[in-house]
Amino acid sequence: MTILTDTRQKVGKHEIKEKWFEEHGIKTVRTKIPFGDYALPPAISVDTKACMEEIASNIGSDHHRFKRECIAARDAGCQLIILVENDDGIRSVNEVHKWINPEVIYHPKAITGERLQKAMLTMSERYGVRFEFCEPEESAERIIELLGVRNE
Repeated sequence: MTILTDTRQKVGKHEIKEKWFEEHGIKTVRTKIPFGDYALPPAISVDTKACMEEIASNIGSDHHRFKRECIAARDAGCQLIILVENDDGIRSVNEVHKWINPEVIYHPKAITGERLQKAMLTMSERYGVRFEFCEPEESAERIIELLGVRNE
């Protein structure tokens, strides 16, 4: 289990609690919490990507950082959903292979749609990350739907 600890908590002033957490296998992550000192991570988190090129860069060039984020979310019990906004007509992971990366023209080793799709499917399987797709103008509504918030 992972809990959040507010950054306003003074380091070294809560050793008894920290020791107990450690002894019981509870990880703590220091982060700004808007209120309170301790909290559970969210059950669902949506990470938006502005386009196919951004997710291709995250999975291709920034793979280790992106992988660490996915693992951290999984380990915290959080469903990480990557919402890829795009005008390329891609609406599901199963269509990503159709995407043509414009970077391939300048950089022949740039990730292709086929490789991107395979990486996404692998990351979904290994780390539980979910990939969703939408048009940019649908993004706000999709975020609310994915978070399970009622829009009244």
